[in-house]
Amino acid sequence: MHRLVKWLSRASAIVGGVVLLILVALTTLSILGREISKIGHGLGDTWLGNMLVASGLDEIKGSYELTEAGVAFAIFAFFPVCQFYGQHATVDVFTSALPRRAVSWLRAFWEVVLAVVIVFISLRLYEGMQRYIGNGETTLFLQFPLWWAYAASVGAAFIASVTAVYCAWARISEAATGRAILPEG
Repeated sequence: MHRLVKWLSRASAIVGGVVLLILVALTTLSILGREISKIGHGLGDTWLGNMLVASGLDEIKGSYELTEAGVAFAIFAFFPVCQFYGQHATVDVFTSALPRRAVSWLRAFWEVVLAVVIVFISLRLYEGMQRYIGNGETTLFLQFPLWWAYAASVGAAFIASVTAVYCAWARISEAATGRAILPEG
């Protein structure tokens, strides 16, 4: 189970990273197109202005919609690897003075809380997707169904939920036995 969850969390992060790289390229191209179009229109009826306008370069329609959906997916895609490697932000000002066993149980407690929260968010996201499937709402420019973005995020959230539940179990086992199961963050 450990290797499967590790592989799922890493694969999810890689896919999320690829999506982010694509979104960066999309946004960059959209901004460049918009600026080239502005320059072309700003030059007026000159040969360069006419050439830039005739090139057809402009902002990529629907880039905001794709960015919104892609970033939502990427956020959920990065949760599992962050969870598996214990890289969520922590403040251990008070816990650094506690005995090791107490810190283990405290970590286990917070892993369980985080698992419950991630599973809850995932379920709510799934219910939102079901609502959008039912009402057929689409995006403004590209007209793709909103539930598609939800479905991608639900898939990543499912992996995040599996990882969170596994990590909660692992932290409880670590606290009970004193043996490390997960990598230290």
